[in-house]
Amino acid sequence: METRITSPRITELKPGEIFVFGSNLEGAHGGGAALLAWKKWGAVWGQGAGLQGQTYGIPTMHGGPAEIKPYVDDFIRCAQEHPELTFLVTEIGCGIAGFTPNEIAPLFKEAVGITNIHLPQRFWEVLKAK
Repeated sequence: METRITSPRITELKPGEIFVFGSNLEGAHGGGAALLAWKKWGAVWGQGAGLQGQTYGIPTMHGGPAEIKPYVDDFIRCAQEHPELTFLVTEIGCGIAGFTPNEIAPLFKEAVGITNIHLPQRFWEVLKAK
């Protein structure tokens, strides 16, 4: 786990690295990590979820953790299907969407054993405490 920590400030991606960001269902990438994903790494305006360019969007603006979970589950399946890629998960939902790591990190419980998924330090701390 300690080697699978996403940097809190991602400014560059290596080939095969995927920037995982919080989005909205409309795919209007107007702020935060979503804006960075759109400007730098190929997030598609109008696509709120899934693999796009060197990014993966997880909608976080449409409800609570229960509504976000199916999108996290889809992401985990995608990461399992693409072991050649490294997924760098940002603190999705913990910026503009207003959630805390304690609310969002448990959604990634199934990602703990998946070696190509990197999580933020604060998500690991929550997952280790559970």
